[in-house]
Amino acid sequence: TKRAQHGVRLATKRLRRLPDCGILTKINGHIMNKKFYIGIDIGATNTKFGLVDGKGRIKSKKVIRTSCYNGAAQFVSIAKDIVYLFIKEKKLKKNQLCGIGIGAPGAIDSNKGIVHYLTNLKGWKGIHLRKMIESKLGIRAYLDNDANVMAIGEFSFGAGRGSKNMIGVTLGSGVGGGLVLDGRVYRGTNMAGGEIGHVPVNVEGPKCACGGSGCLEAYVGSPYIVKKTLKLIKGKKTAIMKLIKGKTSRLTPKIIYKAALKGDPIAKRILRETGIYLGVGLTGIINLLNPDAVVIGGGVANAGRFIFDAVKETVKKRAMHLPAKTVKILKAELGEDAGVVGAMALVKERQGK
Repeated sequence: TKRAQHGVRLATKRLRRLPDCGILTKINGHIMNKKFYIGIDIGATNTKFGLVDGKGRIKSKKVIRTSCYNGAAQFVSIAKDIVYLFIKEKKLKKNQLCGIGIGAPGAIDSNKGIVHYLTNLKGWKGIHLRKMIESKLGIRAYLDNDANVMAIGEFSFGAGRGSKNMIGVTLGSGVGGGLVLDGRVYRGTNMAGGEIGHVPVNVEGPKCACGGSGCLEAYVGSPYIVKKTLKLIKGKKTAIMKLIKGKTSRLTPKIIYKAALKGDPIAKRILRETGIYLGVGLTGIINLLNPDAVVIGGGVANAGRFIFDAVKETVKKRAMHLPAKTVKILKAELGEDAGVVGAMALVKERQGK
């Protein structure tokens, strides 16, 4: 229609004017007359938009810096522009889009489509985001916490395929969790379930950002890992110090992993202890829920065997026999696309498909 064509032209012009946002990524593919989904992953640094087919395959992807929009109203405007751009690029009809899924870091009421707040992002308190999206684009929208989105994505299209009950864990600055029980995401009474990072593992442990103490996140979150490593390498000549060239501000879990690959004993010790604590936290959840699989993703999870071996050993040693015997501890497969593909899977889950 003329109205849709006009919308596409305006969208293209506005996106070209975005300051320093750039379209960072684009995946091309031939589009037939099929049904598609829009997956959106809101992150503290970047926001990813994907056109995804019914099998979880990304047909086109756009990435902009989150700093390019200030609050929900600007986000919705940019989202509309990008959706029109997907329609133009792939010569789609609007009715080919089955829905829009959105994953974001924070407290979200998935049933009502309300963002209570987003972690590290201002201007997102008490936002009826689903209504805003649907009124602006005329397409059904669904949203959820990013950890739940990761879990449903891995369950549907990633490492958790074929399981019935799955625990999803994201390891980064914080520790996120998502529970898929009997094939559905379990969100809890207040949509606040699955907070694996705030399972206590030490009654006398350090204070956690949530206000509690001894939480799992306070032992395996990247700030804790870095802080503990800095204490152990102080005054020592290590591979870690060489990699950061003596500048402690450069230290990250990725650097620690690189040092472990070089055989650095402190780096290997830190990662192993991280895996043990994670294994302890997961043991209680495995005993409680008896899942088929635990899928672990996020930046810290990229430390590979140094963490995963310790997790598996700890679960095998500490969990009850039957749950420990059947559960699989797996590395997430979707990588940087977990948020986009998971958001698409969220639409299918909420629509009962």
